[in-house]
This record gives sequence, structure tokens and C-alpha cells, in this order.
Amino acid sequence: MSGIARRSVLVAGAGLLAGSGRSVADTGGPLAIELFTSQGCSSCPPADLQLGKLARRPDVVALSFHVDYWDYIGWKDRFASKATTERQRAYARTLKQRYVYTPEMVVDGRAHDPGIADRQIETLLADARRQSSLRITPELMRTSEGALEIRLAAAKLDSAADVTVFAYDRHHSTPVQRGENDGRRLENFNVVRHFEIVSRWDGAQAHWTVAADRFQPDQGLAVIVQQSDHGPVLGCAKLEPGFAG
Repeated sequence: MSGIARRSVLVAGAGLLAGSGRSVADTGGPLAIELFTSQGCSSCPPADLQLGKLARRPDVVALSFHVDYWDYIGWKDRFASKATTERQRAYARTLKQRYVYTPEMVVDGRAHDPGIADRQIETLLADARRQSSLRITPELMRTSEGALEIRLAAAKLDSAADVTVFAYDRHHSTPVQRGENDGRRLENFNVVRHFEIVSRWDGAQAHWTVAADRFQPDQGLAVIVQQSDHGPVLGCAKLEPGFAG
């Protein structure tokens, strides 16, 4: 766990509340879609709109990561960061890509595509569902103080997994004044503003509490459980304002 995570995450002890039944290994948990995009890329707006549609689906945890390597061509993306760019580069290494590109949708940590065509996205989702028929879906809950509680039931793992929390803004509309998208108003959805590894998980039932100062009250929160070092996703969940879980 990183130094940041050590300071910000309070481990509240292990074990599930008796009878909670919410954090389980099942066949119907949501799949993770991560879109790597940039406001400086003229090819990205169609994929951004696709992510907006996917974000409304209960069977998907859809997140948008803005990368910084297109900032030099005239428009600096205010949502881009080195951390999001490094996450994409880590996937490129894991998925044995020769290069990174935008737009790129990574589906469940298993496959990637530009994410523009409905049919291709649905094919990737169906393939991911077949490859990961048993899901480890975390239970998420906000406390009265605003902290995030994460609960995982016990599960048999082939190798250690990372439990990562993401805080995201639901929607931004940005008028672009320079660069490849000059004159366009871009719509971005589920824009990740902060993420960190909560813990490396060995499959034992567990419970963590992430302090409220790590995100804003109106942000959506997501947790992805995946094989360590950006491997396949084992399960995920989201919690949004006005959304019960």
C-alpha cells in the first residue's frame, strides 16, 4: 500500500456483519470499464459519449481517466494527471500493447478497444462475462460522517488482489478553445479525480474504512478488486449520490 494510502485509510478490522449478505461471490456482479481519454484528442468525444451511456447501466462500473500526454498540442486537459496516464501505461504492459492510445476502453482489465462502436463494446462485455463468471462484488456504504466502508466476503484467490477506491465527478461540460477540439463543447462522464490502493487482499473476509477527507460529498465512489499489478478484474461496485449501492 502506498504512503498516501497508509495515511488516509483506516483499517476497521476484519469480518462481515452477521447477515449482511451484500458482499458475495456471485455470477451477476457488474463489470469494470475504464476509458482513457483526453480533451486534446479529436477522436475521443464519441467514446466519451459512449461512456456516458454506460455510466447509467447498473451492470457496469464506468470510469473515465484523462491522460496528460496530449496536453502539448494546444489544449491542457484540466482533468488529466500523471497518475491516470501511468495507470494506462501499466495496462499496456499487462495487456502486451506496443503503445498507448486514446480513446481506449479497458474492459475488466482483460481486453481493450477504442470504445466507439456499440457492437464492439457489447462483444467485449460479453467476452469478459464469460471469462469471469464468478464475481467478487464488494459492499459499499457511506457512514454518517461521510467515510466509505468497504466489505469483502471470503473468497478463494489464485493470487493476491488489489482493492482500489476511485472518486469521480459524475459530469463535466467543457468549452474547448484551442487544440484539435477547438470550438467544441465536450461532455465527460464519471471523471476520476483521485484513486488509491486501499489494501492488497489475500481472500480473507475483510472490512476497511476510507476517511471522508479523500473525496467530496457529491462525488461518486467506486471500488475495483483486481489481480495485483493491473491484472484481470475480479469484481467491482459503485456508490453514487442518490444511489443505494
